[in-house]
Amino acid sequence: MMLAQLSVYPLGAGASLGRFVKKGVKIIEDSGHTYQVGGMSTSIEVPDLAALFKLIEKIRQAQLDEGAERIIVELKVDDRHDKEATLQGKIDSVTS
Repeated sequence: MMLAQLSVYPLGAGASLGRFVKKGVKIIEDSGHTYQVGGMSTSIEVPDLAALFKLIEKIRQAQLDEGAERIIVELKVDDRHDKEATLQGKIDSVTS
């Protein structure tokens, strides 16, 4: 399992971005991947880079369809191979 932290910022569509974020979260939810929405980004568990980039492309297109004139994508990927990684496991490792 691969973990990703994703922030997508549409530009040129006004100061309030909530409607864009909601569309992105809905796409992630519909994908069936485990995810957690945070105050500044969304964390996602995906099987591989192909699945991650497919998801990002869907979110990007939804932002364009919503009226974004420019899109900034910030992506952080944890591609761990020595053990199975999950979002909950990372949280538990610092809160337990």
